[in-house]
Amino acid sequence: MSAQELESAVAGLSRSELASFAEWFEEFVAEAWDAQLESDVRAGKLDHLAQQADEHFGSGRSAPL
Repeated sequence: MSAQELESAVAGLSRSELASFAEWFEEFVAEAWDAQLESDVRAGKLDHLAQQADEHFGSGRSAPL
């Protein structure tokens, strides 16, 4: 199914179907985001950010939450 066909199908949903779809899609996107973040963490792509946070904390450039 192409993106255009999908858009057309979504546009044809009833209000209740659209609400159900929107709820499902929001969950789907959140799970995809979580999976990507976990993958990036495992690959070390965020290590530089953790190091920077440690440096800021060590030099007193951070505030308690």
